[in-house]
Amino acid sequence: MKVGLVVEHFDPRRGGLEQWSWQFAQALRERGHQLWVVSRSFSPQAHRLGISCCQVPPGVSRVGFAQAAEQRLRPLDLDIIHDTGAGWYCDVFQPHWGSWVALAERKLLLLPRWLRPCKRIIIRYLPRYREIRRLLEGQYRRDGRLFLALSAQGAQDFQHFHSVPPDSIRVVHNGVDIFRFHPKNRQRWRSLIRQQFGLTEDTLVALIVAHNFRLKGVPIAIQAVHRLAVRGWPIQLLVVGGRRLGTHHAAKGRLDGKGPVHFVGPVEDTAPYYAAADLYVHPTLYDTFSLVVLEAMASGLPVITSRFNGVQELLHSGREGFVLEDPLDVKELVAKMEICFDARIRQQMGQAARRLAEQYPFEKNVEEILQVYQEVLLRKGACQPRIPQESRWTFWEGREDTSDGYPWAAQWLPGLQELQDGNRTGH
Repeated sequence: MKVGLVVEHFDPRRGGLEQWSWQFAQALRERGHQLWVVSRSFSPQAHRLGISCCQVPPGVSRVGFAQAAEQRLRPLDLDIIHDTGAGWYCDVFQPHWGSWVALAERKLLLLPRWLRPCKRIIIRYLPRYREIRRLLEGQYRRDGRLFLALSAQGAQDFQHFHSVPPDSIRVVHNGVDIFRFHPKNRQRWRSLIRQQFGLTEDTLVALIVAHNFRLKGVPIAIQAVHRLAVRGWPIQLLVVGGRRLGTHHAAKGRLDGKGPVHFVGPVEDTAPYYAAADLYVHPTLYDTFSLVVLEAMASGLPVITSRFNGVQELLHSGREGFVLEDPLDVKELVAKMEICFDARIRQQMGQAARRLAEQYPFEKNVEEILQVYQEVLLRKGACQPRIPQESRWTFWEGREDTSDGYPWAAQWLPGLQELQDGNRTGH
């Protein structure tokens, strides 16, 4: 099978989506499929995978990237084009970060209640508003493509915010490398990482892996850990990831280990940090299906996440960990973390988490996507244009910005300037 994969950055060092794309490309090649990857940037090691790299010129806008990707894909005789959320010309559309509109709505929770209606009005006048609407118009086009949601929550967002018909949606949960992320890693890395940060075995080490700190709940986790430390609980929080750490270091913790928070920064391999931890916390405001939570579970850690994370569909609160009703409620998070100071409870939850993660190996994820590919091939039969030539955006030129195509867009797209910072990483 000849497959085209569209991903904004094809480099596993950048984050969760990029790591998934890298693994997925390897899996396709191992199964004998040919692969063309369209991206803004590539890892220096990409050529070793035996793929064809099609690079989009740097610096182009979101719509510019989608247009350039289409131009590179059209001349290719491909069986399937799979877009991970960056373009619009495809057979299978799978935005790993979910619906931008749903994400924007969740971000409103970070604002005071009285300010939220104002934010919805202001968004009408943001320069990027027309571009985002144009991109969404192309991505959620009804042209026979199938939409892959990472969770039932994501599928509901597709229907509610983008009017995608249910029969055009397939739910395929993320998969995890259950061999790379394994409880046995503790024997190799636990003592080494703990010694690096001056942590003893008596200290409960909580972990969070994220790039977009506010969205993923890092400030809430920090507040919870500080409250527990004040109460005398022996606890430390490791924050892995992040691109702009200065203000957090100054206000909430330090790199020198003086305090209950350690900012590790970005790392190439997160497995040693799961091995060093006792508990994983992820009080996120929005995740279609957090891969890092699945990695933590595969590593044998109890997890605490929120109901706004699609992975909670698999969890049984109180068995593999806890699901928070309100990710901004520090008191609720503190109460759940206090329970996890009991080593017996942590062990039981960690074992249950590992058993659940084993039901979602990465290989299962790949096979389910390949089944969707086969369905697409059967559905479309003879090769047809994925976007009719007569409707390739010429109607946008000079059109009045009336939100005809998306009447909800003006009120549901606040804070889009922050979307690029961390949201495409999958963390």
